Amino acid sequence: MSNDTLIKIEKIDGRGCVVRGDDVDTDRIIPARFMKEVTFDTMGEHAFEDARKDAKGEHPLDQERFKGSSILVVGQNFGCGSSREHAPQALMRFGFQAFIGGSFAEIFFGNCTALGLPCVTLSPEDLSAVMDAVELDPEQNVEIDVQSSKVRCRAGEFEAGIPAGTRKMLLEGSWDATRVLLEAGDQIEQTAAALPYVQLPA
Repeated sequence: MSNDTLIKIEKIDGRGCVVRGDDVDTDRIIPARFMKEVTFDTMGEHAFEDARKDAKGEHPLDQERFKGSSILVVGQNFGCGSSREHAPQALMRFGFQAFIGGSFAEIFFGNCTALGLPCVTLSPEDLSAVMDAVELDPEQNVEIDVQSSKVRCRAGEFEAGIPAGTRKMLLEGSWDATRVLLEAGDQIEQTAAALPYVQLPA
């Protein structure tokens, strides 16, 4: 299989946005009433909809200082609750390309990986330092280096946790299952042609 068209994710950098708090579930990220949407196209408009309304313009996603951020910095067990893919879809369509946190719910993490959105973890001390630094200076560049498993910002360089299998998928581009299948089209057809019970169109 040629990897020429696979999208390899080695590094994500940009401005950060901090959403504090642990156990932020998927219903808070994207309320259940938006599950009726036929496509994910407008999901970004409704990311943290209820929390943002309650905050009356003071939610981090509405604060001018975090406008245009591409990396979301969160607490422990982010994305817990239901398994809806709408949560990472909403955050991606809002503009986030990666996540730094204390820990992530397993299904949320898997859904993010399938969309090419790296989720990396930091120790409590390092996460606190990154959160404080980003809130103090939202204009700074935050970098997630998937290749070296590091997070870098003005607070320093930190060891980031990312499972070896997930890291390999991101670096190789094999996180995109559809693209992998398309790249393997010739091999799939050759295998199918060799099977006596598969009838391929002439």
